[in-house]
Amino acid sequence: MRIRRREFLQASAGAITVAATGGLAALGHARAAAIDAPAVDRLSIRVLVDSSFDLFFRPAQVNGVSITPPPRTPDFRRTLHNEWGLSLWLESQRAGVDRTMMLDYGYSQSVLYNNMELMGVDPRKLDALIVSHGHYDHFGGLLGFLDRYRAQLPADIKLYAGGEDNFCRRLSGPATQLTDFGTLDRRELAARKVTAVLAEKPVVIADQAFTTGKIARTSIERVLPNSHVEFGMKDGTGCEPAKYLPAGMDGKVVPDEHIHEHATCFNVKGRGLVVISSCGHVGIVNSVRQAQEVSGIEKVHAIVGGFHLGPAPRDYLSQVVAEIRKLKPDVLIPMHCSGLNFVQEARAQMPDNVLVTTTGSRITFGA
Repeated sequence: MRIRRREFLQASAGAITVAATGGLAALGHARAAAIDAPAVDRLSIRVLVDSSFDLFFRPAQVNGVSITPPPRTPDFRRTLHNEWGLSLWLESQRAGVDRTMMLDYGYSQSVLYNNMELMGVDPRKLDALIVSHGHYDHFGGLLGFLDRYRAQLPADIKLYAGGEDNFCRRLSGPATQLTDFGTLDRRELAARKVTAVLAEKPVVIADQAFTTGKIARTSIERVLPNSHVEFGMKDGTGCEPAKYLPAGMDGKVVPDEHIHEHATCFNVKGRGLVVISSCGHVGIVNSVRQAQEVSGIEKVHAIVGGFHLGPAPRDYLSQVVAEIRKLKPDVLIPMHCSGLNFVQEARAQMPDNVLVTTTGSRITFGA
């Protein structure tokens, strides 16, 4: 069923304002831009990197979604590696045409190399690269990946980023003792002949996936404390706040609101939306609503990925899961920063809808 766009647009209209302290007092809501979301016959997500690996993981199926463990490696001296970060290998099929995309690249290139080799994924099949947001645990392995595999990728390969904010410098730690948390450097991408596409508005990728574009913040969710962000350019790296913020933000360091974080989505024929939120700092409910709005598709088949609710207070966590339940997803598949507390609460409120994963597992949607 198609949802009513006029009401959504009225609710999501807004403007960015700046507090007297120089921080972001309120973030404007992105205006939805409609796209024609292609319907795929089949989607497979392979978990290249996540924080845990279960040797005894068993196959499972929930509401038409199946998950299988990785095959045992022939060399007992090698095993899949885990780290704080996320990388997903996306394979879809539409009318007999296959597409392969890679979403995020984990924290380190060594873990990514190891797991790609053991899982047998083929970089030569890649049609597109996607990065969800500007945190190092999602782009840390990217340059190393390109150094090793660039010659095997299409000459015109593109990296889809949510917007200019993805290239800002990030800092971590207490506000009084901030330390560098990395910067996604466009010069390094250009040196490796990769074009960065700023997908502030929804865009169809490789004819089979689509991104949400900038996500409207219309739910009860809030950005939980994570990193700080520095607006501006330094020594050729960083972001240009003049492109998306009011005057006066250049050089400011403020708590991170992830202005241009975006979600990657598929429309699985006969099933509905699969919304992949790598971290969901801007809110997983917000992310799903945005996917519904830009695609015009209300049915949610699965919500997948990191939901950044590990640090959530108990009352807030319970409230967010209740809001997720209202979306009526067939399956909820938490990863990365979602937190064991989230898994427990989701199982309490949605006992028939939760599917857990492990590094190396494959999740299959559709026939």
